[in-house]
Amino acid sequence: MIRISSLLSVFVLLSAVVAAEAADPGQPDLDKAMETKLNATTISDLSEAIRLADSALQKGLDAGNKDFAEKLLASTLLQRAQETVKRLLGGAGSPSEFRRNRQFALADLERAAKLDPKQGETHLLIAQLWLLPGGDVRQARQSLDRAVQSRFDKSDSEAKAYLLRSGLQESPEKKLADLNEAVRRTPDNANMLRARAVLLHEMKKTDQALADLDRAIELEPDELSAYGAKAVVLSRQKRYAEALDVLEKAQKRQPDSLMPLVQRARVRLLQNDLPAALQELSQALAMDPDNIGLLLMRASVYQEKGETAKAMIDVNRALKQRPHLSEGLRMRAMLYGADKRYEEAIADVRTILEKEPKDSVVRLQLAMLYGAAKQTAKAIETYTELLADEPKQWQALRGRGDMLLNLGRQSDALADYEKALKIKPDDYGLLNNLAWVLATSPDAKLRDGRRALELATKACKQSDYKLAYILSTLAAAYAETGDFQNAVKWSTKAVKIGDKDHDESLQKELKSYQDKKPWRELLSEEKADEKKPVKPAAKEKAGDAGPAKPDAKEKAAPSKPVLEL
Repeated sequence: MIRISSLLSVFVLLSAVVAAEAADPGQPDLDKAMETKLNATTISDLSEAIRLADSALQKGLDAGNKDFAEKLLASTLLQRAQETVKRLLGGAGSPSEFRRNRQFALADLERAAKLDPKQGETHLLIAQLWLLPGGDVRQARQSLDRAVQSRFDKSDSEAKAYLLRSGLQESPEKKLADLNEAVRRTPDNANMLRARAVLLHEMKKTDQALADLDRAIELEPDELSAYGAKAVVLSRQKRYAEALDVLEKAQKRQPDSLMPLVQRARVRLLQNDLPAALQELSQALAMDPDNIGLLLMRASVYQEKGETAKAMIDVNRALKQRPHLSEGLRMRAMLYGADKRYEEAIADVRTILEKEPKDSVVRLQLAMLYGAAKQTAKAIETYTELLADEPKQWQALRGRGDMLLNLGRQSDALADYEKALKIKPDDYGLLNNLAWVLATSPDAKLRDGRRALELATKACKQSDYKLAYILSTLAAAYAETGDFQNAVKWSTKAVKIGDKDHDESLQKELKSYQDKKPWRELLSEEKADEKKPVKPAAKEKAGDAGPAKPDAKEKAAPSKPVLEL
């Protein structure tokens, strides 16, 4: 028989439970929601936990439980969004599925942010989604600003928010401030140190950059990116031996890695040690014979050495794997151009333009090739089409000026040169060509000796008074002003330096000045549509955009490799 006191106790307990349920009718759903979230293994489980939490809030909870439910709901929405993002970044699915998953994740995150505005991880993930292709950088920046003002469960996540925001800052000082905060929160994170080192190097704070890289190497001795970055910093200070030593240490850490060999090759190129660079690249290609990047890099070194046949072999090996590779076609076009196989070069460049019709560098190369092939009308047409899209493309203005000059249209050429000079006032080739016409034109209305002297002097300063063809222009300018003493002086220096393609012309110029006669650029009696000065008017070799014109007077400067952090 149950005693009365026991019955009373049970009655009181049941009454309390009934009263609690009456006050918090959503409590059972809240309890289930919490249990479901704790045991969730799928997105469906998380969706069920979200449904139960929503139900608990709709049914009603007291102030304390309502706050708990909202935070539970926010954290579950964040967790579901994180799982959705994993799917999204997995790469599976169509572009429409990518967009749909991003919107689904953003909807969860935006709701979570309203429920718990100070949860930093939520704002961080929103920012990361906006930074994906097709996103909105402005929205990302706003979310990162909110993130760094919020709380984080993990210091790594907070540091990541500062790292991402640093990439969106405009000034180097603000970038550095964010990276300093990232490193302060995760002082032993090698990735943060490497990121700060890159910026410090760009800000010319070399010692600090090297200190960060040394610390990153100490923390992750088998992660080679810090070794490569340190080699770049040292190389740009011309501390080549130290850079090579760093890369040798990296090679010992991971003997099968290509990175140290490739970077060593770049250092060798900066030292102008082409044989050593070839040795490094050949060793790398022995490890990875079909590496297209390595083949093209070695081809460029062979080209620099003048071994065009070997360069062509490497380029063709690369193009055999990827026949329409733009970089390979461009390089082969340059090699064809160097061998005066202009039609084949033009064919390669036109192939690139079929898929990249607005690439200004390739269009420049095509125009230069037309000029080299003496297809002057097509060259002018190509330059003109490019200038219609990019009126301030100074190389196109200069190139068209050269072509117009070869047709004897000196006035039109001068107009292009003048426009180009306003855009690129310190280019010594442009200064030289303009000065040459002003000093030597047969048309007295076009000549301006004083201005020619000013431009030619500037061109000489820009080229350190080391180029014969520019010294000859300075001499011509002096002669036009009537100063034959200086004309002879500089013409003699031009002859002494020499230019194998134009030694005869330089000698004739000197004789003219000794006879106290200014030089005049007489037109040849060629076809009217192909007239050009007897002495080449376009006296400088074209740059990297394409091959030199066959009458170019300047030897190309060796190309320097770019080492990137």
